[in-house]
Amino acid sequence: MIKEKEQAALLSQERLAEKIYSIWIRTQAAESAVPGQFMSVYTEDRSRLLPRPISICEIDKERHALRMVYRVTGEHTGTKQFSLLQAGDRILVIGPLGNGFPLERGRGKQVFLIGGGIGVPPILELAKQLECENKQIIVGYRDEQTFLRESFEEHGRLYIATEDGSVGCRGNVMDAVKENGLEADLIYACGPAPMLRAVKAYAEERQIECYISMEERMACGIGACLGCVCKSSGTDDHSNVKNKRICKDGPVFLSTEVEI
Repeated sequence: MIKEKEQAALLSQERLAEKIYSIWIRTQAAESAVPGQFMSVYTEDRSRLLPRPISICEIDKERHALRMVYRVTGEHTGTKQFSLLQAGDRILVIGPLGNGFPLERGRGKQVFLIGGGIGVPPILELAKQLECENKQIIVGYRDEQTFLRESFEEHGRLYIATEDGSVGCRGNVMDAVKENGLEADLIYACGPAPMLRAVKAYAEERQIECYISMEERMACGIGACLGCVCKSSGTDDHSNVKNKRICKDGPVFLSTEVEI
């Protein structure tokens, strides 16, 4: 089904940490969105034709609303323009896009929910919806600005890693796993490539089923341009080569399907 652009109403915006912002929008996409999907968001600057992909942080079907948490990447960027919007403004979006996390795989299991950097926000709605035996949320930050921490604490057992050691374990998310002696038989993860590479290696070494949400710069966001491909273990039906389109085939993949 082809998605259509929509003028969504901005309900609220707040700054969560340095360069990290949270917006709630009223959108039809809330009716069908699932954890792990993303929205493509357009700026009003006509010199920037391509949308910015922003992951879905929370879904409120009753209010027909979605929450997106994003990082401002520079002073002259689309994300900087987003940060200047206020409640009542309109914002052009398309979505929900991509494939989400398979929630049914976690039922009755001991699970890791791992997020790092700007890959932390998508883990929140996953934590809210996932029904499992033992929900272990492991998130990594640069420093003491542990945005969304309180929300995570409401939905599972939270473990934090910071690069500077200011909160929780010093190091990365895998250091937190080791330091706390954590175990799982299923993993969901979202974050930068080095983190996902480590999670994938950990899962394969222990033969743990693992689903990863990959971050990548995108152009069209709908799978047409092949601008966000990654290497895959199998041949893609679309291009007949060993790659996957992160925007269309992902962003969530079984870790054994892709190379990082």
